[in-house]
Amino acid sequence: MALDKQQKLEIIKKFGANENDTGSPAVQIALLTARIKYLTEHFKEHPKDFHSRRGLLKLVGQRRKLLRYLKEHNFEDYKRVVTELGLKG
Repeated sequence: MALDKQQKLEIIKKFGANENDTGSPAVQIALLTARIKYLTEHFKEHPKDFHSRRGLLKLVGQRRKLLRYLKEHNFEDYKRVVTELGLKG
């Protein structure tokens, strides 16, 4: 797994309403982004790892759905998450 417990707690603290808020879309998007960044670096070293590439594509799709949901339901959080994570640049 890409993230250790401490890194996850930092992301949850930064994007969540409190330290137990792991289900909000903003936290989920931030955690998915961290995993996507890790896998992207992994593929630079292992370009033929097609099984993990499929997992990466699933993560990207899941993040896209969560971003669409957040944009429709809470635009202010959407703008904050996109700018802090550097998405849609």
